[in-house]
Amino acid sequence: MKFTHLNLRFALSVTVLCLSIFFSSLFAQDIKDYQAPQKILSLNGVSISDTLESEHFTEKYVLQFDQTLDYSNPESSTFKQRVILCHRGFDKPVIFVTEGYGASYALSSRYTEELAEMFDANIVFAEYRYFLESRPENESWDYLTAENAVQDLHSINTKLKELYNGKWITTGVSKGGQTTIYYRAFYPDDVDVSVPYVGPICFGVEDKRLSDYLDHIGSKKDQKKIRSFQKEMLKKRDLFLPDFEKYCKEKEYQFADSYSAIYDYCVLEYRFSIWQWGSSLDMIPSKSSSDKEKFDHFIAIADPSYFNIAGAAIDPFFYQAAKELGYYGYDTKHFKKLLSIKSSKDYLRHIFPPTDILPKVEFDDRLGKKVVDYIKNNDPKMICIYGEIDPWSGAALQKKQIKGKKNMFIYFQPNGSHLSRINNMPDDIKKRITDKLNEWIN
Repeated sequence: MKFTHLNLRFALSVTVLCLSIFFSSLFAQDIKDYQAPQKILSLNGVSISDTLESEHFTEKYVLQFDQTLDYSNPESSTFKQRVILCHRGFDKPVIFVTEGYGASYALSSRYTEELAEMFDANIVFAEYRYFLESRPENESWDYLTAENAVQDLHSINTKLKELYNGKWITTGVSKGGQTTIYYRAFYPDDVDVSVPYVGPICFGVEDKRLSDYLDHIGSKKDQKKIRSFQKEMLKKRDLFLPDFEKYCKEKEYQFADSYSAIYDYCVLEYRFSIWQWGSSLDMIPSKSSSDKEKFDHFIAIADPSYFNIAGAAIDPFFYQAAKELGYYGYDTKHFKKLLSIKSSKDYLRHIFPPTDILPKVEFDDRLGKKVVDYIKNNDPKMICIYGEIDPWSGAALQKKQIKGKKNMFIYFQPNGSHLSRINNMPDDIKKRITDKLNEWIN
């Protein structure tokens, strides 16, 4: 058909009509939801370093916050803290993720949090100081404290509350769960609700409660099965050690002790790890299994990368564990005649990075005591999630500590590991949790 001016006029009319419908639909939505960049840039000390794609949020940005390195000295230098903002609306709730480590996984377009999906909420994800992109140029370890870290969170909260006026809910997992609890203890009025996941509160570099709890996870048959495999790996040290060394060299791991000593530590770590991540005990090879099956399973559960000191991005964690967060020790009584190391006591200070600093660090228990004192004298809206078979639950907040309180709840996922969340709770517990959160947030 010949294209005429009439055809052209008709085509343009249809195009204009379609565009008009499209833009009318677009602007019918809350226009402020499309002004996040302008509003964010109006905040003092906040910049946008990147725009990200998201499968769950209308807008997503990488923000940089100018933070004070030493809050006890306002004149001290500053550093840039990376914060991921997942935006849905300024009037919607905010899930404030108090991450304990780096923020890399939150950059994914698939990233979201279960609480954000439950309440159609925004996410503000704060990378912990000294990790990845939030590492100060002045790397003095003196300023890596939980108190400084929660003051970072207070600064982020204070600034973003100028824009986001919905309810604020803090949450975090593991060290992030610890941070959620510490943040509430130091700044109880910053947020409305706290939901820490699997966050232990330890009272020593080798908190004995963790070892005691570990001794009572599973049946006696389960404990025996794990211990038998550990003994098997120690008895066959001469057979497996060459493969162990080869594996570590191929991975370019470096250690603060001999391969034989690190092999011992991996065997000791095996029991903690298999329970922490809820691995099936049916996976444990029998004595009749091939040596390859045994070695492959051993590496899968207790990979020596845990003890690698070469370029370790996690070294700030070990410093804090030795200084104030606490950690766990190993029970060697069943293996004394099989180990090459004389003792595992104080191992954290001697085989983890930073190896030049940790031996000199003395533990300060005031942080844990502050949390206990805060819980004793307050009743914040807080729901703590733990896993029944997670060894870290040995340092969980105790139900006796919240007896008589109306707003504090502690739930253990039956047979749950360090991966325990609200969504994988049994239906009756999940309903109790979500009903209470709906009451608080909506």
